[in-house]
Amino acid sequence: MHVLIVHNAAIPVFTYGGTERVVWNLGRKLVELGHRVTYLVPEGSHCDFARLLPLQPDKPWHTQVPDDVDLVHFHFDPRLASDDALGKPFVFTEHGNAHRARPLPRNTIFLSRDHAARYGSSEFVHNGLDWAAYGPVDFDRPRSYVHFLGKGIWSVKNLPGAIAVARLANVELDVLGAYRFSFRRGLRLTLSRRVRFHGMVGGREKSELLNGSRGIVFPVRWHEPFGLAVIESLYFGCPVFATPYGSLPELVPQDCGVLAADADSLAEALRTRRFDARACHAHAVHHFGAETMARGYLRSYERVLAGEALNPAPPAIRGEARSLPWRG
Repeated sequence: MHVLIVHNAAIPVFTYGGTERVVWNLGRKLVELGHRVTYLVPEGSHCDFARLLPLQPDKPWHTQVPDDVDLVHFHFDPRLASDDALGKPFVFTEHGNAHRARPLPRNTIFLSRDHAARYGSSEFVHNGLDWAAYGPVDFDRPRSYVHFLGKGIWSVKNLPGAIAVARLANVELDVLGAYRFSFRRGLRLTLSRRVRFHGMVGGREKSELLNGSRGIVFPVRWHEPFGLAVIESLYFGCPVFATPYGSLPELVPQDCGVLAADADSLAEALRTRRFDARACHAHAVHHFGAETMARGYLRSYERVLAGEALNPAPPAIRGEARSLPWRG
């Protein structure tokens, strides 16, 4: 099968770029499974296992799709006039939470069971990562701090809530994905020296920090579509202390963390609960690897190529996905 993967950000990625990391891992694994992959991505991208074509937003989609492609996989909404306007079978992965209930293509795939259900769908493929790229886990290293991992300027990620949990639990917090001082989306200055900021980190620095943490504090205030930060942390043996929103109950079994919508409960869990780091690691490896993700998408591709529509009607978001309750 020849799959054209379309994304509107350059690949590969080093620091944040969660969707780009998934797009890269998916293409690589499809090639390893014997399929052909071409990427349609912005200039500046590079790849050693697949052909690259430059994304040209000002040109019609059908002029950018090679004739020998069997199926197109969009990772952002192409805004096609109709589901047959492309002239090729295609699927679209919704990676976020829409701000309004606009109908999506019928062949839309979501990131979790909860994510799909909130759009009136049952079609989802969990994200997966290439764990070999993250390096080994040091289970014998002393772990004295907890961490927050996410784009701290996004209010839905609730960095202030994570700081409050760490303060109540009397534990140091390392913040990956934000800076101590920020003007963006409102002034924020964190004075506590028990909170260390590392900015947008990746590669060896990120792995080193996660290898020294005893848990991720992740009190999001939206229905998290998936949560790459969660599975990355689990891979490094870090239990999860988070809110019970969106996909998180799917990702975090009881032996890998605690879910609660208030700072006191999460802080109490940090003070008193202990989890098996090896069990957290095994859960991530077994359930959220890149090959599991790729095989899930292949099953969807085959259904679409056989003429099936993945959703009986165009899915659209239902209900509020943001500003969810938090007591902190």
